[in-house]
Amino acid sequence: MCWVEEPFKYHRNTWGNARIMKGKVIMSVLKKYFLFFLLNILLLVFISPGQAMERRRDQFMKEPAHYLVPVPISYPGIGEGFAAIGVNANAHDSYNDYAVFVLGGDFEGFGGVATDMHLIEKTLIAEVAFEKLNKVAIFSYNGRGMDNHKDDYNVFELDDVESTTARLRGTFQNRMFELQALMVNHEVHMSALRDKDGNLIRDTRNSEMIEQQYLMFGFQFDWTDDYQDPRKGIRYDISRWEGNESTSGSPDYYQLEHNLTAYIPIGRISTWAFNYFRSDAYVERVGETDFATVAARMDLDCSGLSGAQQLQCQQAVYNTIAHNRYGTAASMGGPSRLRSYPEGRYKGAHTLFYGTEFRWNITEEFRPFDIGIAQDIRTGVQLSAFWETASVADEKDKLGDIWRDSYGVGLRLIMTSGIVFRMEVASGDEGENIVMFFNYPWLGY
Repeated sequence: MCWVEEPFKYHRNTWGNARIMKGKVIMSVLKKYFLFFLLNILLLVFISPGQAMERRRDQFMKEPAHYLVPVPISYPGIGEGFAAIGVNANAHDSYNDYAVFVLGGDFEGFGGVATDMHLIEKTLIAEVAFEKLNKVAIFSYNGRGMDNHKDDYNVFELDDVESTTARLRGTFQNRMFELQALMVNHEVHMSALRDKDGNLIRDTRNSEMIEQQYLMFGFQFDWTDDYQDPRKGIRYDISRWEGNESTSGSPDYYQLEHNLTAYIPIGRISTWAFNYFRSDAYVERVGETDFATVAARMDLDCSGLSGAQQLQCQQAVYNTIAHNRYGTAASMGGPSRLRSYPEGRYKGAHTLFYGTEFRWNITEEFRPFDIGIAQDIRTGVQLSAFWETASVADEKDKLGDIWRDSYGVGLRLIMTSGIVFRMEVASGDEGENIVMFFNYPWLGY
């Protein structure tokens, strides 16, 4: 069980005979993914290269770029700070991109990533990443779903977060079809539970380290005019997540996500985008739901507290019990969806999202720049206006009972390296948020 992240765990049955176990596991996996891979095969067979939308530029660009700059970051629900970033894109006349970063402010840590490493040129692409955080605070709202108040939350302080990621991506027909497999190893340690004002509720430095492993299989169909910066067409992603966690009492469940975006051209260079997103958790075995057992595993003794702090401590345990009973789908809030709300503001077993965004490209250009600490090619300056709405619930029949909206405007700088610098102001029922982040919203994994 995990009270910080959104883990996924596959069920590992045990039989006395190892050979029988191996055969049954293989058959189980084949059954689970039969329809998934059948869909991919049908699309590859029945959609010919002649049906692909014409791309407006090369989909594998090699123009070099580099950055060595401090960048302010505002990540609602996590905090504010800065990142010192070093990027070397398309290094040494290749497609390889490398980046390292150091974080400071409300979060502290460092990491690195190597992407677009072509094992088979323009066909099989690898990516590896590492991240270690020594300080980060995660908001945990009192109650799942959407029937809770913005000021009713606790803060989980983490003093050790370590993550390694490896991804393989197969891309075909000029990036029109992509298959990918992603593996993540994640370790988390919680050091304290505090109230929203920073007062200590419980010291949890003696809690155990949580180890999680995720496995994701995904497919993307990209019928647009450009992989990095689409202006017309459709893009559909489907992904399935499974995993396991070191803590006993966790549920066995998997998560299925659908992400569909349509791009309608407006004028010569602008676009109107529409996004549909659905995420569902499917529980195969319910985890631990006894309050005392869950509280002990979280190192949260609520009995010695009183008043509001006791209620907040108990709610942190109840949230974990709900996760163990229903599983957890993709959350809403943060820089991608429901941008006026903090990261992880709404969590539950089922998520439904609709969004629309007008992207007004003020310029279309190919303007190189080199100022020593930054070299790239700017291809556009963009203004955006967006509106989003979402519903989150633990019980499927209650999905759609409560909705939350978010709307706002933003400014973006688009580069040939694939980086999109964006700053946005978003408003909603709970106020405004300023988002300073990278890349477009609504992207798949």
